[in-house]
Amino acid sequence: MAGSSFGTVFKITTWGESHGKGLGVVVDGCPAGLSLCEEDIQLFLNRRKPGQSRFTTPRKEDDAVEILSGVFEGKTTGTPISMVVFNQNQKSKDYSEIASYYRPGHADYTFDKKYGFRDYRGGGRSSGRETIGRVAAGAIAVKILHTLGISLTTYTKSIGPVCADPRNFDAEEINNNPLYMPDAKAAEEATRYLESCMSELNSSGGVVECIVRGMPAGIGDPVFEKLDANLAKAIMSIGAVKGFEIGDGFAAARATGRDNNDAFRLGADGTVQKQTNHAGGILGGMSDGSDIILRASVKPTPSIAAVQQTVNKAGEEIDVSIRGRHDPVIVPRAVVVVEAMTAITLVDALFLNMSATMDGLERFYR
Repeated sequence: MAGSSFGTVFKITTWGESHGKGLGVVVDGCPAGLSLCEEDIQLFLNRRKPGQSRFTTPRKEDDAVEILSGVFEGKTTGTPISMVVFNQNQKSKDYSEIASYYRPGHADYTFDKKYGFRDYRGGGRSSGRETIGRVAAGAIAVKILHTLGISLTTYTKSIGPVCADPRNFDAEEINNNPLYMPDAKAAEEATRYLESCMSELNSSGGVVECIVRGMPAGIGDPVFEKLDANLAKAIMSIGAVKGFEIGDGFAAARATGRDNNDAFRLGADGTVQKQTNHAGGILGGMSDGSDIILRASVKPTPSIAAVQQTVNKAGEEIDVSIRGRHDPVIVPRAVVVVEAMTAITLVDALFLNMSATMDGLERFYR
């Protein structure tokens, strides 16, 4: 199977299955000398692990990470960093019935058509647990960005019809509720909405938003390696994501040029600054120095207990009700995954940019 690697200079390769022995990632291209320990990684994995609230799967996993290589005496060595999380609470028998039919909204049918067989135990490589490797690698990327003065704020913008009100935005509130919403009132409304979905044996989707502050201007390339294009690929590679926006996104299609353009002015320090940020921090595929603002649209959890129509491998039309342990909403656990993939993309772009000019090379080597 191709396609399990992402990045050029800062490159990650994830491996493992939902109900296999474990999952992990190999990170290549991390510079030597970065302070790193398992606790740094665990903080991020704890944000995506199951069983944290009634809105996540009850599968009990510690998701405890082990660093196998690339770190010595608390510092990265510049060699590949390999990390693993061993599965401890698989219940593969819960999925034995699924082997005979195709679950609506899942990759069962497409896996069969491509490979001629599939790992029906929780979806194999298409399971949400694949993101463990992404999050572990993203923890390293975030730490690199922080040393460069670049920060990421990622949260649930909406769940179903309930959207966080920008006027009530409170960054400290994000970690105070299980939905990771920056608006306490919206979180309460979203909770009631999810309880309604669950009572109807249904699920919900939503939107994750990420704001990147401190990104220097000029990162990215103007043609096939556009920063926004690579961010789109990174975010869209997350299994449940079905839409991606930068800045005003699809709303720009309803705007006029006069409304959508961001005027340039000189700041108090004499630097060029934008008065608005409809572009979302990227112009012509390159960062413009303002906040990068992106959003990911996450679909409802496809595994629901309500009766659905499908076809089995014998070619018969049947009705099914999906059993097992499933999240009624994926969005809160996707927040850290979106942050991880954003950070990985930005670090790779920053490293690629180091050879963009001769001045940069001379400063580095002289």
